[in-house]
Parts: sequence; C-alpha cells; structure tokens
Amino acid sequence: MEVDSAHIRGGVAAGGRVEGRNGRHAEITREYLGYVNQLEPGQAGCLRPSEGETAAAVRRRLGTAAKLGGKNLTIKRVGDELYFWAKARRRGRPKKSL
Repeated sequence: MEVDSAHIRGGVAAGGRVEGRNGRHAEITREYLGYVNQLEPGQAGCLRPSEGETAAAVRRRLGTAAKLGGKNLTIKRVGDELYFWAKARRRGRPKKSL
C-alpha cells in the first residue's frame, strides 16, 4: 500500500485490540485505523492499492476502519487512487426519528 504523504502521513494506530479477527486481519485493520484517525478536519487522505490489491479491498478496509473508529468517511476513487475525508457533521438539531 502506498500512502501519499502530501495528504496524510502513514502510521499504525497505537494500542487497542481489534476483536473477531485473526492476527493478520487485525494488523491490517489497525493500519487503516491509523490512516483514518490521523485525518484532521479539512484534510484528505490518499491511498493507492499495491500489487495484488484491488481498489475495492482498500475501500472496504477504509470503511471498516472508519466504522470501528466512529468516523463517517467519504471515499472517492480517481483512477487508481482512493481519496477519503471525514464527512462534515450536520449542524443544529438532530433529525427527528420516526
């Protein structure tokens, strides 16, 4: 996986255990959690699949990491690259549930 350092610096989330995954999957999920947690407001990340990876797999992993991290991401694909950023929170009063 190549990370475009102009948008986000690579790293792995410190601590924490990802439940329900074997060792390799947990390691990958922690890696993606690190990418998601580094996002500051107004900042976007850019990931490019490495050899043998698909953009769909990278998108799925980003979505899983965002869900585990409690963040709502927008993910867009441009060519081989996947750009992602935190969705803006809705301001004001929460919507009424039916």
